[in-house]
Amino acid sequence: MKCHQLIETPTHKWVFFGRDPEKPNKIIDTNQYMVVTSNKALLMDPGGIELFAPMLANIVKMIPLEQLTHLFASHQDPDIISSLGLWDQTLPDAKLYSAWMWEGFIRHFGMDNISYEAIPDEGMSINLEQVELKFIPAHYLHSSGNYHVYDPAAKVLMSGDVGAALEGPEADIFVEDFDAHTQKMRFFHQRWMPSNAAKNDWIARVRQLDIEYLCPQHGRIFQGKQVAQFLDWFEHLDVGTGLNKSA
Repeated sequence: MKCHQLIETPTHKWVFFGRDPEKPNKIIDTNQYMVVTSNKALLMDPGGIELFAPMLANIVKMIPLEQLTHLFASHQDPDIISSLGLWDQTLPDAKLYSAWMWEGFIRHFGMDNISYEAIPDEGMSINLEQVELKFIPAHYLHSSGNYHVYDPAAKVLMSGDVGAALEGPEADIFVEDFDAHTQKMRFFHQRWMPSNAAKNDWIARVRQLDIEYLCPQHGRIFQGKQVAQFLDWFEHLDVGTGLNKSA
């Protein structure tokens, strides 16, 4: 598994985990992100149960395990949160932030110790020491209860399945050729994003944010001007029920 420090500010840093060449071939590749402050850390979409061991091994190389105080699940899918039962035994005092509507579902992965912190539909903010992180609504993209994580200081948006591309573990971390990369995103977005209305609502909300890095859960990270390129591309892409029947 690759571990890459994405950005560092005077108060905190963002770390990327992914591209595990030892994962089973039929398991989808996922990206994990962690925000680390002096004494706390938030792990976003910690991954499926098969990723628990390599994730834990990489994290303890970076921080003491007791520093990992917060978890976040953008939605309820197993590829991002089915490892919860193992984290529950490892981090009994941690908090998990996710949509209020998914608590009864996510608990099926095993959750006896970690506390569930329900995010309301309109989103919310939390503080990791002096660092503010915002949970931005992204409902129906693709889950009916869905959120992204925005860091105003670092100008990073962890965008869940929005911006995702399905690639192998040999893929680079960052987008190089944007036009070529759209061919790896098109089918995923058209099939998994159900609503043009939800898509356009999210785009209008995100255009108001100052973003330098757009970090999806699958595929590559967008930087700088590529963020605006992606928003323009996504805006003009018909998705889900907006597609013609012949598409």
